[in-house]
Amino acid sequence: MTPPAATSDEALDAARRVAVHELADLPARDLDIFVTRLERWWGDLWGGLIGPYGAQADLAAQVERLVIVLATRYRERPEPLKRLDLERTLRPDWFQDPALIGYVAYVERFAGDLRGVEDHLEYLDELGVRYLHLMSVLKGRPGDNDGGYAIADYRAVEPALGTMDDLEHLCTALRGRGISVCIDLVLNHCAAEHEWAIRARAGEPEYEAMFRIFQDRRTPNRYERSLPEVFPTFAPGNFTRIEGGRWVWTTFNSFQWDLDWSNPRVFREMVDILLTLANRGIEVFRLDAVAFLWKRPGTDCQNQPEVHDLLQALRACARIVAPAVIFKAEAIVSPDDLAEYLGRGRHHGRVSDMAYHNTLMVQFWSALATRDTRLMTHVLGTFPTKPSTTAWATYIRCHDDIGWAITDADAAAVGWDAPAHRAFLSDFYSGRFGDSFARGLVFQHNRATGDRRISGSLASLAGLERANDDRDPRATDLAIQRILLGHALILGWDGIPLIYMGDEIAMLNDYTYVEDPDTAADSRWVHRPPMDWQAAALRRDRRTVAGRVFQGLRALVEVRRSLPQLEVSTAAATLDLGHPHLFAFVRRHPLGTFLAVHNLTERPQRLDLGVLSTAGLELAYDRLRSAVVASDADGIELDPYGVLWLTEPPRPATRRR
Repeated sequence: MTPPAATSDEALDAARRVAVHELADLPARDLDIFVTRLERWWGDLWGGLIGPYGAQADLAAQVERLVIVLATRYRERPEPLKRLDLERTLRPDWFQDPALIGYVAYVERFAGDLRGVEDHLEYLDELGVRYLHLMSVLKGRPGDNDGGYAIADYRAVEPALGTMDDLEHLCTALRGRGISVCIDLVLNHCAAEHEWAIRARAGEPEYEAMFRIFQDRRTPNRYERSLPEVFPTFAPGNFTRIEGGRWVWTTFNSFQWDLDWSNPRVFREMVDILLTLANRGIEVFRLDAVAFLWKRPGTDCQNQPEVHDLLQALRACARIVAPAVIFKAEAIVSPDDLAEYLGRGRHHGRVSDMAYHNTLMVQFWSALATRDTRLMTHVLGTFPTKPSTTAWATYIRCHDDIGWAITDADAAAVGWDAPAHRAFLSDFYSGRFGDSFARGLVFQHNRATGDRRISGSLASLAGLERANDDRDPRATDLAIQRILLGHALILGWDGIPLIYMGDEIAMLNDYTYVEDPDTAADSRWVHRPPMDWQAAALRRDRRTVAGRVFQGLRALVEVRRSLPQLEVSTAAATLDLGHPHLFAFVRRHPLGTFLAVHNLTERPQRLDLGVLSTAGLELAYDRLRSAVVASDADGIELDPYGVLWLTEPPRPATRRR
């Protein structure tokens, strides 16, 4: 690699001069704050840019252009957001608070538009939401747009949802209630209808350089030898033919053009977009498809080292201008690769603040189908630890499909055959296995590999849809218990729990998606129905399914918020109970130990009393029932799909004289 034309110190001196020039008319205190942050995060910024761009002789000049962008967006940052920056600089662990409960919703399906969301803020408050992920907000291409992930304009809101002013107004209203707004920032690609792609298609060199465009199939063919297919059924291959016989890289759909992050202009444009949105009030960015940013021949072009460099530099830019902002990496990759997105080695704690814990979701559904927790205990017991300054995003369902990410080695560790187990899970959750309680649909059957992912709502996969069809009250009770069991798992783990819209009222699959030509080919729309506000109106009525689920979930949320042991920095450590039907983990906090135990079967199970001493609990107090746990010589009984949240008994409040 050719060394950069300037040293880090020389480049920092130049960056300071640019900042002083650009911000000379600001009050001295504001200028000092910017320069101080620039100096504080310079090592992360420069160090992140060296890997991707260090061979470019004009790196220092590129960084100066970047600093102009940072200074411009800092100048424009509204005062209330600058105050939030200060608050979170003083409390950088704000997002690790046990009170931070997340909710995920498509705007149009939750409330029609952005103004409509404001009509339901009391509902979110009632559930305890403090983090709201609004999906499909930015302007997408017309027609099929991969559920909102084919962006035609990063600086505009989808017209049917409102305007940028509406988004800012909503962010302000939510911030007033202590709710942080998250939106998706699609980094790997943009829509073929984006201005950049239109101008590249027209042959403008400056815009062609923002994509990976090839004059013929020779180079694409070499890449294809090692590339997997994301959507093998309806979007096979990784390249799409465009005007002039050329080919453009399209990892996902033909209408999603991969950006060329080896071009520093792409980095600078994305920084500008991110900070512009942050100045509208966005506090959390879900960085979509980050694993795919860097391409290298002979690899699967995922999780390349430059990806982590780029994310570190992107995070440094946010810290300099808008330190109230945090990042959530959307990287559905193997556990070892996933840990890199929260930072390992020189990137430790410097990449993203959050990452999806896909494995927790997969293992929950696996154990629920088999009634066997041995694989779950093994996999989560060997899962890489995260930096204490970061958080997992924990979830039972999301807007996407469930892929059975279970390796051959993990299955073999408990004596199982991995392909057979993955096939069983697909059969079970698509309702094709014997007496399965689940009702789901297959998504993307790859006949070459046998891979079959699953679509379906939490309630339908948990058995409620079948219980309704069978008019079976006992099956209804069990389905509700499975739903609450899943929520208890994600609320107790060391992460920010994310509740997917409608799961709190047990919404079922919506099969009408096949009537819309834009969604008919994509079974994931079966679990993306419009919010059922009639069912939500029954949320306080415990005689209804919606009421039982909502109130049960709300009770779990309230207990979570009261427990300092559930602060995210306190790691979860799996316990091997030697019991094939129970799953347990412990979290050790300075204020006391927390032990969670879950019964993954529809039959009562016994917990050996020796587990309490192993966890360091002399007397077990069940926080979910506010009582010392009952036991006998045979141990502690857990109800079907029951959960225990155990700590030492709370100390009585001391009376002041």
